[in-house]
Amino acid sequence: MSARILIVDDTPLNLKLLSAKLAKDYYIVSSAASGPEALELVKRDMPDLILLDVMMPEMDGFEVCSRLKADSATQHIPIVMVTALSDVKDRVRGLECGADDFLTKPINDIALMARVRSLLRLKMIMDEWRLRETTASQFALCPAQEEPISDQGGTILLVDDSAYNADILGKHLTTGGHTVTHVQTIEAVTLALSEQAFDLVMVSLNLTNGDGLYLCAQLRAQEATRTLPILLIAGEEDIAQIARGLDLGANDYLLRPLEKEELFTRLRTQLRQKRHYDRLHKNYETSLTLALVDPLTGAYNRRYLDMHLPTLFARAQATRHALSILSFDIDHFKVVNDTKGHKAGDITLKEVVNRVVVSLRPFDLVVRMGGEEFAVIMPETEYKTALSVGERLREAIAQTPVILDETGDSLMISASFGVATFNHESDKTPASILDRADAALYRAKETGRNKVVGEDQG
Repeated sequence: MSARILIVDDTPLNLKLLSAKLAKDYYIVSSAASGPEALELVKRDMPDLILLDVMMPEMDGFEVCSRLKADSATQHIPIVMVTALSDVKDRVRGLECGADDFLTKPINDIALMARVRSLLRLKMIMDEWRLRETTASQFALCPAQEEPISDQGGTILLVDDSAYNADILGKHLTTGGHTVTHVQTIEAVTLALSEQAFDLVMVSLNLTNGDGLYLCAQLRAQEATRTLPILLIAGEEDIAQIARGLDLGANDYLLRPLEKEELFTRLRTQLRQKRHYDRLHKNYETSLTLALVDPLTGAYNRRYLDMHLPTLFARAQATRHALSILSFDIDHFKVVNDTKGHKAGDITLKEVVNRVVVSLRPFDLVVRMGGEEFAVIMPETEYKTALSVGERLREAIAQTPVILDETGDSLMISASFGVATFNHESDKTPASILDRADAALYRAKETGRNKVVGEDQG
């Protein structure tokens, strides 16, 4: 995942070292040597993430962070403060200014790169949901909620099999106004999540009879908990495990011994982000349910695509990011309607969309173009990846029969796919990508169906 990262530091050597580390992982790096210069660069170039030194003349990092977080245009850019300051009060001050993390020099490269990947992944998801909400609001179907978002009174699931550690942490959280459910095993996590909704899960990476990393992966693999914030708890010696946890989808971490002020500051950040996401999702879903979703399949309709795709296209054009489209339709669908009836046809359409949706990322769009024809819009997806996704979807549709009724009547179906990706040099409109995906789909149908054909394939 490529991204634009701004490094702000008044020491040339620090700029050079950090730039080299990030460029090695193919990030696009820019730099600023002062706070005022950073503010100007952010307004002009809008980076995806900022690494911000604290101790700078004229304007320190705390003030820079506060100004960026106070501006609605820049408040959603993740900021990691990088400093020689190690006092917990400085760390808490940075987090209270709005920073997403506070790394102490000398920087642990594993922790830095894992944090960068984690924050960029979260930003991409949140940017996509904000973009969807903006698109939906253009239909003026319902007013968006605007009241302040609370960062208090969280419902927290604590996973720790050390009774001593859990008791101390639980008392801190309860004193802070949070509701805590404590479990000791991964199996108990599943039961607790089935019985009530939580705002956040805190997971110890030092479980005696379980694997906290496995739990992270399990939570992220399930639709119901895919966006549930995860906060890891570990010792400083566990930094490699923490980095792995962030890559698996954890949102943040705390190091033992826990500092009470830092605990509450990080909790407030996660609660705000979670509730902001919930609001975006609710506003978006409310609007789309009214006019932009196909009532049969739950896929988006062509009206929404016509409104949203130009925005995605413009963003990809401006950032030079990838954008891929899959066009597909169900093979011989008319035969299903003619031999099994329209009710069976409806069941088939819904089942196909269900299989496609569960095989995609949360921010990919599935659109019903009409009849049995569909499109999948995939931001941040290169051509080769899109071909692989198409093959995965084709298998998901073709390998399992569709059950038509309670008697067990079923039928095997398949689908044909065409794949196209935004060409930054030649594509002038979103329609050009759709046209190429449709042309590739036509070739797939013409050459045998039940296959994936890319725009560069005959």
